[in-house]
Amino acid sequence: MNLKLLAICGALLVVLVTAPSDAQTPKPDNKALAATGILERLAERSGVYGVPPTAKVPGFIADAGWPQKLPNNWIIGQVGGLYVAPDDHIWIYQRPRTLTNDEAALTSATHKSKDGKPVDVLGFPRPYGALGDCCLPAPSVMEFDSNGKLLRSWGGPADPDKCKTAEGCVWPATEHGIFVDHNGFVYLGGNSANGNPNGSAWASNNGADGMILKFTKDGKFVMMIGGPGAKGPDSNNKDGGRNGTPLFYLPADVTVDPTTNRMYVSDGYGNRRVVIVDAATGKYIGHFGAYGNNPIDDKAAAAAGDWMRDFTKGNMKPAFFRNPVHCVKISKDGLIYVCDRGNNRVQVFNGRDPNLGKECVNPAGEAGKCGFVKEQFVAVKTNGLPGSAVSMNFSTDARQSCLYVGDNSNMTMYVLKRDTLEELGRLGRSGRETGEFHWLHQVSLDSHGNMYTAEVDTGKRIQKFIRFGEEGCSGTGRTTVGGVLP
Repeated sequence: MNLKLLAICGALLVVLVTAPSDAQTPKPDNKALAATGILERLAERSGVYGVPPTAKVPGFIADAGWPQKLPNNWIIGQVGGLYVAPDDHIWIYQRPRTLTNDEAALTSATHKSKDGKPVDVLGFPRPYGALGDCCLPAPSVMEFDSNGKLLRSWGGPADPDKCKTAEGCVWPATEHGIFVDHNGFVYLGGNSANGNPNGSAWASNNGADGMILKFTKDGKFVMMIGGPGAKGPDSNNKDGGRNGTPLFYLPADVTVDPTTNRMYVSDGYGNRRVVIVDAATGKYIGHFGAYGNNPIDDKAAAAAGDWMRDFTKGNMKPAFFRNPVHCVKISKDGLIYVCDRGNNRVQVFNGRDPNLGKECVNPAGEAGKCGFVKEQFVAVKTNGLPGSAVSMNFSTDARQSCLYVGDNSNMTMYVLKRDTLEELGRLGRSGRETGEFHWLHQVSLDSHGNMYTAEVDTGKRIQKFIRFGEEGCSGTGRTTVGGVLP
């Protein structure tokens, strides 16, 4: 093990030994822990692998003690959103309604089911009260410091006072996407068609999610952009939402450019576009599809079927995003990165190009036209799974030289050299142990280059990977991203 990794491991040992805990918790000393080889095994399991000899990348090791224990017997469900704010606080947006009967065993009966039997808020039977000794659903929005201490929590079905219909707020049926901007506002999305609410006390009866909600950090409602009950797809909608804002249809992600205060929404699970609005007012500025195309042909996209139809025909440039358009991120140099998950690819656009978001036709995918810059396929042969490019983020060196791309079909994080989009290595494999992933869903980084990830399906967790060694990416790698490593 190299000296830098030893230093990291030593710091982790101190955290493990000195972290606050219950009075009766045994406290092994440094020597006892070091003798077990626990940190060496952790580094091997959770580190970057598959790095070509011609490349240099940051190193990572999973922090198995992060986050700290939650209060109030709380437990989290699927994590629909994750973002590290400018102050290095980690915000998550989790789905309490995804908890199973045994996970929320401490809930008690709150009302009657249709057949008159006592059930809890999630609709689970509670004929004799609580099912067990743990746990209770946590609020949907949670803020942690870098040490994993919970600082704030609010919103969602477990905290309904933060979003009242009378004040113009409607909570999404499924939580998806969170962002904290440079002014300290918190934005939340939702991606459920909500066609068949389950009838529980926490079920939404407001139709499909078509909104972005804006709050203060303390959970004070500020504004709704779009609105519930969206009908779609309608990828060219400009003003169907509240107060003349566009109506989204199952949006997945949101980001705000601090230099322009423009908000970009990946819209998303139903529509096939990125929408540009003013973050202060929510008013429409523009929108674009794959290769910068506008307007977007929803009918042609639907008729084309899934990605493998094009792949088997040799059509490697589908002229539309396939659902879901799962993420949108902005680099410091003004480039906009879009997760076209349904097409197993990443597309890059020039956010300073005046044509981006305007009416523009680029069916052949020409670079330099309609704001389009370049693209990269990610695990291009992924077939029959939810797509590959699920989320992205950048290293925090001055040039943001690494692009980290999460793949929630192959359960790994690709380390790409951002300027060439070559693969320089991978982090994580499919699994449920520390440093592994099950339905990897989100990735974000703090100012020190530490990485945070979130999982959905039955993963239902967040992880922290501590960076050591290199700050950025350099050298050369594989032009093909994904696939089985030799």
